[in-house]
Amino acid sequence: MSEEKAKSISFSRRAAFLAGGKLVLLSALAGRMYQLQVLQADQFGLMARDNSISKRLIEPPRGRIFDRYGRTLAENEQNYRVQVVREVSGDLEAILAKLNEFVPLSDAEKADVLKQSRRIRTFDPLTVRENLSWNQVAAIEVNMPDLPGVSIDIGQRRRYVQGTMSAHILGYVAAPAEDEVQGEPLLQMPSARIGKSGVEKQYETELRGKAGSKDLEVNAVGRVIDEKTDRRREAQPGADLIVSLDADLQRYTQVRLSRERSASAVLIDVHTGDILALGRWPSYDPGMFTRGITQREWLSLTNDELKPLANKAIAGQYAPGSTFKMIVALAALKAGVDPRTTEFCPGVMRLGNARFHCWKKGGHGNMDMSNGLKNSCDIFFYETARKVGVDKIAEMAHLFGLGQVTGIDLPGEKPGLIPDSDWKLATFGEKWQQGETLVIGIGQGFVTATPLQLALMTARIANGGIGIVPKLRRDAVIAGIGDPPGPHGPALEIPPEHMALVHEGMNRVMNEQGGTAYRARIEVPGMEMAGKTGTAQVRRITMSERATGVRKNEDLPWDRRDHALFVGFAPVHAPQYAVAVIVDHGGGGSKVAAPIARDILLEAQRRNPSRIAVAQPSAPAVKP
Repeated sequence: MSEEKAKSISFSRRAAFLAGGKLVLLSALAGRMYQLQVLQADQFGLMARDNSISKRLIEPPRGRIFDRYGRTLAENEQNYRVQVVREVSGDLEAILAKLNEFVPLSDAEKADVLKQSRRIRTFDPLTVRENLSWNQVAAIEVNMPDLPGVSIDIGQRRRYVQGTMSAHILGYVAAPAEDEVQGEPLLQMPSARIGKSGVEKQYETELRGKAGSKDLEVNAVGRVIDEKTDRRREAQPGADLIVSLDADLQRYTQVRLSRERSASAVLIDVHTGDILALGRWPSYDPGMFTRGITQREWLSLTNDELKPLANKAIAGQYAPGSTFKMIVALAALKAGVDPRTTEFCPGVMRLGNARFHCWKKGGHGNMDMSNGLKNSCDIFFYETARKVGVDKIAEMAHLFGLGQVTGIDLPGEKPGLIPDSDWKLATFGEKWQQGETLVIGIGQGFVTATPLQLALMTARIANGGIGIVPKLRRDAVIAGIGDPPGPHGPALEIPPEHMALVHEGMNRVMNEQGGTAYRARIEVPGMEMAGKTGTAQVRRITMSERATGVRKNEDLPWDRRDHALFVGFAPVHAPQYAVAVIVDHGGGGSKVAAPIARDILLEAQRRNPSRIAVAQPSAPAVKP
């Protein structure tokens, strides 16, 4: 066989082999196509239809917050925002330059928009600016023909009617942090806001509501073509919330406190535990967080030495000073101390090598328990505390709500501290010393309390020993209508004669000449108040300073001045309201804190709920 013929046969075999291979592959491909397009046509058709539907969440309106009379404290309002679709607008930077003529944009804002544009698809709306004014919206709408791809979208934002007046109670909403999302789809929406503090945080789940959903038909690249309206499920609005605050009393309290550099006050109904006002100054504008707080605003708040974001009314822990003397008196009475027993006050007493001074340099002379309260005699309560002992004093303090969280429905409450001998041993590994008992007897040393705790203590004293619990939520009960009759808490089992003696002492503090707060009394007949002053030292007074003369508060730097405290209730013969006021570094309680408490209690009585018409939140008068 010639060489040429052999090559021809070899080529023919290879050609036949390749042709056979192609035939096999084409057969396999045809079979697979038959399987997909004929045998599995229904299955993949259904999948294709499913892939063309995109499910989107509908954000629910947040629940509103009302005061006890149905007046709006927090609501939702329209939020106008300008958006751009780059697929239509073309050059984004050029459009931003045009928008700048109607909505001034800083370089940082422009850079942020450009950064966002790199993360979303060209046909998805890109938010340029939120919280537009009506004039800005109108200007954009009029010039829309020259702004391709630009549109106005309407969302919602939180509005706090009282602004700074109730910020520490209501709190604020802001965008959730990553660790707060926790796989919740609703919180992953760009417009999502959650409660970050106060009532907004405490009742976040109820106020938030439940998301709705809508099915959108989209093409292969995700562009929306149409909405399947028959599949739309509307969002469930958040529940409205009624709180115990009286909006007018809250505003009055805040304005009254604003005369001081830093102060807190709590006003409580002594029978129900309702918080009628909870003031803290300085305050802040919660609207800053709603619209998006700037770095400058945030640094201004966090670097302020007065800590305006901190709710000191529930978290500020202070030595209660002489406001603690009622607890010492009640502990002594329970221990069997005769209230008629007198102690002589020369102005100073000795215990070993230590000297313990009364606030009155020359002393008070002979004092019994009632006079000891009226004159706030330190020597009397040093001696009384020594007789009773720290453990019995601590037991009585706990009974009246001190040294533990009160259970108020607000986040961030602090417990304060009521020490006893076991605490000292566990904390320091040391036994309790008698000198420490003397200091506890006048509300100094280790003991601390919050303004809320002092208000609760005073309320339980005023109501005759009923263990009410402070609360803000009213469960759709307006202005006391529907409150169950009778005590709103367990009886503390304090003998009536003991409570009467403490009431008498607190009455004499205010309404008997010589009482430490006589000048701050209420002189309106039938509205008189009872109370107790307190001054808490924040520095140690040395023996050399006492020898040369103790420096006056006004001569000291502000942060070294004493705290001024006062607790009281009114009306004195039929208590309804209790108040606690603390002025940070305010000096004397009788001079600074007592007049504030007097004004708040007088205003509360003038606004007695029985004389005010009640409006329901569902009534047309309440703005939705």
